[in-house]
Amino acid sequence: MNESKFAHITKAHPCFNEKMHDKVGRIHVPIAPKCNIQCNFCTRELNKCEKRPGVASRVMSVEDAVEHVRKVTKEMLISVVGVAGPGDALANENTIEFFRRVDKEFPDLIKCMSTNGLLLPDKADELAEVNVNTITVTVNAIDPEIGKKIYSNIVYNGKLYEGEEAFKVLSKNQLEGIEKIAKKGVVVKVNSVLIPGLNDKHIVDIAKEVKKRGASLMNIIPLIPMYKLKDYPKPNCAQLSEVRDAVEEILPVFRACTQCRADAYGVPGKDDKHLDMTPASHY
Repeated sequence: MNESKFAHITKAHPCFNEKMHDKVGRIHVPIAPKCNIQCNFCTRELNKCEKRPGVASRVMSVEDAVEHVRKVTKEMLISVVGVAGPGDALANENTIEFFRRVDKEFPDLIKCMSTNGLLLPDKADELAEVNVNTITVTVNAIDPEIGKKIYSNIVYNGKLYEGEEAFKVLSKNQLEGIEKIAKKGVVVKVNSVLIPGLNDKHIVDIAKEVKKRGASLMNIIPLIPMYKLKDYPKPNCAQLSEVRDAVEEILPVFRACTQCRADAYGVPGKDDKHLDMTPASHY
C-alpha cells in the first residue's frame, strides 16, 4: 500500500489517529437504514438520546446529506465524511451515490465508511471508483463456534442464512473483502466488539488473520449489552486494556473510540453534535 497515503489518512482522521481525535471533526450521514445481518448485540433505533452505533434521529436522502455536509463544513473544521448506518452502509444503494457526489464537490475530505463486510467483495470496485479512502470492517470472530453465538442470521443474494451457516458466509466475505479493498489502496481498520466470556480470548486470532489480509489498524470496543447479549457483562477497563495490549503486539490499536451515533458530527467526544428529529426541509 502507498505509505504516504496511509500517513495522510492517519494524520487527518480523528478515528484513525488518537492525537487528532479531539482536534478535528467528522460527519456521519445517516443515509443507510437497511441492514443485511442480525448481530445478537444490536438494535437499530431512531431516537435523539442514545449515544451508540445503530442510532440516528432520522434517515437522510442523498441530497439532504450533501447539503448537510455543505452546511457543517462552513461552520467547523471537518476532515472526514462517513457513512456509518444506522444500518449497513453497503446494504444501501444511497451510499455509493453519496460518495460519488461528495468526491466531486468535496475532493479534499477523507471519505470513510463502516460495514459488516458481507457485501465488501461485491462492492470493492465501486468503492475504489468513488475514491473511498478508509473503511472500517467489524469482525467479531473468525471461529464458527464463536461466530454463530454472535450473529443470528444474514441475507445474502436474496437468501436467508441462519446460525453457523450464516456466520461462515459472513466471515468468508469479510476476510476476502478486506483483502480485496486493501489491495486497492484503501486503508482498512477492523473493529472488534469485546464480549467477555464469548470472544475475549479470540480477538488476538482475529488480529493475526486480518493483518494477513491487509488491515492496518484495529479498534477494540466494549460490548454494550443489548438484545440477545443483554445478559453478558460489559467489559471493564482492565479487560479492555489486556486485549488491546495483546492485539498491539500484532497491529496498531486505536484506543479513543467514543462509539458514535450514525448521525454524529463535530469533534468526537468534545464538540460533538447530532441531528435533531425534524425533517431536513430547513436547509
